[in-house]
Amino acid sequence: MQTSVLNNGGSANHSPPTDRYDSAMNSTTPIRHISDTAHWVAVYRAQESERADAVFRDPYASKLAGKRGAQIAAAMPFARRHSWSYTARTWLVDQVIERSVREGTDMVINLAAGLDSRPYRMQLPTALRWIEIDLPDMLTYKQEVLAAERPVCTLDRVPLDVRDAAARRALFKQLGVQARGALVVTEGLIIYFDSDDAAELARDLAAPATFRRWVTDLTSPALLQMLQNAIGGPLVEAGSPLKFAPPEGPEFFAPYGWKAVETRSLLHTAAKLKRLSLGMRLLSLLPDPGGRKPNKPWGGVCVLDNCGATRSP
Repeated sequence: MQTSVLNNGGSANHSPPTDRYDSAMNSTTPIRHISDTAHWVAVYRAQESERADAVFRDPYASKLAGKRGAQIAAAMPFARRHSWSYTARTWLVDQVIERSVREGTDMVINLAAGLDSRPYRMQLPTALRWIEIDLPDMLTYKQEVLAAERPVCTLDRVPLDVRDAAARRALFKQLGVQARGALVVTEGLIIYFDSDDAAELARDLAAPATFRRWVTDLTSPALLQMLQNAIGGPLVEAGSPLKFAPPEGPEFFAPYGWKAVETRSLLHTAAKLKRLSLGMRLLSLLPDPGGRKPNKPWGGVCVLDNCGATRSP
């Protein structure tokens, strides 16, 4: 199917991608740039794909992760021990996408798409339009690695920094006119926002009425503290600290136009998928707080429906 790069008019100043990745490879710092996290997470998708009982197959993950991804993963033993969380997150988002497409979604908008390969690896309708939005360097690297591959649906790539509020609003307005029913995906993104920026993004996403559903991962304050202690150091050094974990959980988004209709725990999902150690399996026997108890470590995937913003900017 068709693959194209759309110029949305946003800021696109960037150095050649190979220069940045070569520089990163020569560094002893595990993470040099926020885009490095995409290489890192791709390692776990590759590892899951190699299992005989894999719950999803991503034949592109290893190539996309590259040496940089393997280097970062090796330097992050805590994340390696808890790689089940990335498997569970990927599987859950896959499920939401498949269900939404069956229900009539005609556009998927993946913000900070990173090295996600769903338009290539999933069974999707050829008529579906998939929009990948990310930094120019990331999209260029991905385009180069996947140059010989073909997506199963129409794929458009938009070079844009999602923190550029004016540029994203213009893009959302454009896409909102073109879609009949869009699903927005933010996977591994919103945890890097502070509360005000997350609220602003939520409000911007609620503005187009055709942006009907949003799937995002979410973290409780207790789990955020654990992650900051375990893996936060390299991310702080890279200028991308972990920040967002609303005490009210998914209800945080309600004043900005989004109603939570489903929450799924990563721990309980990983237990269902048989990806947990004995100790973690015992923890999974506890009730799922659904992200609504800030003092309980919880990470999950939330599905929200667009009900229109109720609070003015």
